[in-house]
Amino acid sequence: MDIIKILSEEFKIQKTYTQNIVDLIDADNTIPFIARYRKEMTGSCDDQVLRELNERLTYLRNLEKRKEEIISSITEQEKMTDEIMQSIYEATTLARLEDIYRPYKQKRRTRATVAKEKGLEPLANLIYLQMEKEGSLEEFAARYISEEKGVNSAEEAILGAMDIIAEMVSDSPEARAMLREYMHKSAVIRSVNAKEEDSVYAMYYDYAEPVSKVPSHRVLAMNRGEKEEFLKVSIDVSEETMISMLFTMFIKGESVGKKAMEDAIADSYKRLIFPSMERELRSELTDMAGEQAIKIFGVNLKQLLMQPPVKGKITLGLDPAYRTGCKIAVVDATGKVLDTTVVYPTPPQNKTEEAKAKLKALIKKHGVTAIAIGNGTASKESEIFVADLIKELDQEVAYMVVNEAGASVYSASKLGAQEFPDFDVSLRSAVSIARRMQDPLSELVKIDPKSVGVGQYQHDVSEKRLDETLGGVVEDCVNRVGVDLNTASASLLSHVSGLSSAVAKNIVTYREENGAFAARNGLKKVSKLGPKAYEQCAGFLRIPGAKNVLDNTSVHPESYEAAKQLLDIFSYTNQDVAEGRLGELRDKVKAAGESQVAEKCGVGVPTLRDIVGELMKPGRDLRDELPPPMLRTDVMDMKDLKEGMELKGTVRNVIDFGVFVDIGVHQDGLVHISQITNRYIKHPSEVLKVGDIVTVWVLGVDVNKKRISLTMKKPAENTAGNQK
Repeated sequence: MDIIKILSEEFKIQKTYTQNIVDLIDADNTIPFIARYRKEMTGSCDDQVLRELNERLTYLRNLEKRKEEIISSITEQEKMTDEIMQSIYEATTLARLEDIYRPYKQKRRTRATVAKEKGLEPLANLIYLQMEKEGSLEEFAARYISEEKGVNSAEEAILGAMDIIAEMVSDSPEARAMLREYMHKSAVIRSVNAKEEDSVYAMYYDYAEPVSKVPSHRVLAMNRGEKEEFLKVSIDVSEETMISMLFTMFIKGESVGKKAMEDAIADSYKRLIFPSMERELRSELTDMAGEQAIKIFGVNLKQLLMQPPVKGKITLGLDPAYRTGCKIAVVDATGKVLDTTVVYPTPPQNKTEEAKAKLKALIKKHGVTAIAIGNGTASKESEIFVADLIKELDQEVAYMVVNEAGASVYSASKLGAQEFPDFDVSLRSAVSIARRMQDPLSELVKIDPKSVGVGQYQHDVSEKRLDETLGGVVEDCVNRVGVDLNTASASLLSHVSGLSSAVAKNIVTYREENGAFAARNGLKKVSKLGPKAYEQCAGFLRIPGAKNVLDNTSVHPESYEAAKQLLDIFSYTNQDVAEGRLGELRDKVKAAGESQVAEKCGVGVPTLRDIVGELMKPGRDLRDELPPPMLRTDVMDMKDLKEGMELKGTVRNVIDFGVFVDIGVHQDGLVHISQITNRYIKHPSEVLKVGDIVTVWVLGVDVNKKRISLTMKKPAENTAGNQK
């Protein structure tokens, strides 16, 4: 198998680039490093393509390894033929490969193996080959009667031979391939209730949908309902059609054993093939649905991590609660804790005025301009309290409700205890909530990505695959943004390309013992940070205020000489870079010819473009180019919502059937996929992402069920759409 050729064709990448990518991966280069600093070698493939190619490379290599194992096994059995060898070489999936190997696989004791032990294989072959046209099958079968072997009649011999034939038919890779294709096109997944009681799975109590069309979220919902014993799920397909297809494949005309052959085929389908293929199809649907869920989780997580930070604001974090009170933490613009307290504005204490007095004093003392409220228990009451408080202040303060999913996980973690050993768990949550608003990326990397609450059925998918995917998302986000080498926590540094958790801790230890890093090359003095790790990580680490301005950009140290050459060509200095006086550099490079300038600098055109971009905006944070998050000063109640009301909101989660939008009433509203746009879309992520600020209109409100239906179509457009 030519893996490079396959990858090139599938990903539509030149073979040279594909070979380079594989070589770079094999040389232990990280995906972020390859994507950012080896563009000339990869044809500028982005990190997502590189990750997908890496996954496919692993699959194909596993396929090759399995082929070698199967060839070895069949050869050892002395059953290898040129035809089998050719089939193995031509197999492009593990499923096809296992079909080929099925007849030669070591089986547990079956009805067929028992029949073979009784010496009935020759009779089975006679029936299977359908060569005998004269006489009766009973006459042939009578020859195999043997009291010693436990065959007491011709009927018993025929039944044993049919068991062997049933297994031969079941083991046919051609038959399985044919039936698999038909099932994919024509089968239906069906669910019925297993209990006579109401549940969240009520819509699936009598439900059926073609396998070819069933969306992933419904597959996972049915699986969960089955696991919780509310549903019975099955695959329905025409038994008559499937058996007829097998007859067409195996029956060669009239013969003495035709009836036995037909009965054996029907038995093979009902007893062996269908149960096996039903399990296989259910497993395949689950895997596909899981991959889709993981993909959507990854997309949502990426958008959440890349939310613009709320910079330069002294922030008050409020972790809401009832009986134990709301925990308060004030942090400065860098996230350093300035003050903490506990207030009791919510039931049962209802000490509203006392709480207001305490918070007013803190806001005045520290110059607080933003309040972050966790969206957990008592969030609604806390939000109303904060909105009233803001009206009584003589300075501008705004608030934002922050998704606190996972904050409690962080608070109770070893990392949380290390960061704030003197704080109790709930105060750590208040700090985390404040910091999440200030810099979502830096704070959210401290917790398990599965806990951030932007997924769909994340507990029903492969944990290993989910961890791999989400780990890759976090790594890509951290490295795209870059990390301040002198302020980053060990948890944030551990996601930087090339840095393990141990080395990240060593960096922090070195910093604490020797002071701030003055230059990137100071990393070389860190314990266990060798040349390879330095090569992989250096470009993603920033040093604001460094003597060499390039140390505060994503220009890699290997390209410093090229950057210096570029500045010399156009008569710029490092001071010009630091003071942002290179606004015309890109135009000057284009006027001089990118290829010619790149050649003079000794780099490729893609690297030149990256260097130009960094020199023009040193120390830039690409998140600053996104729309800022929405801060509020007032609050609404669900009861205030009226049909047709226009509101602004923030997209909190994107799932297969729509998006959930925070419209400032504590309960997120659902915009169904059909209400996102008038044009057809396959998935909401084609139009929206987590963090988007959107205009919506209220379609309906169910206060009792706490459901809000929204639309993104203007009322006039919505009416027109419904008339269509």
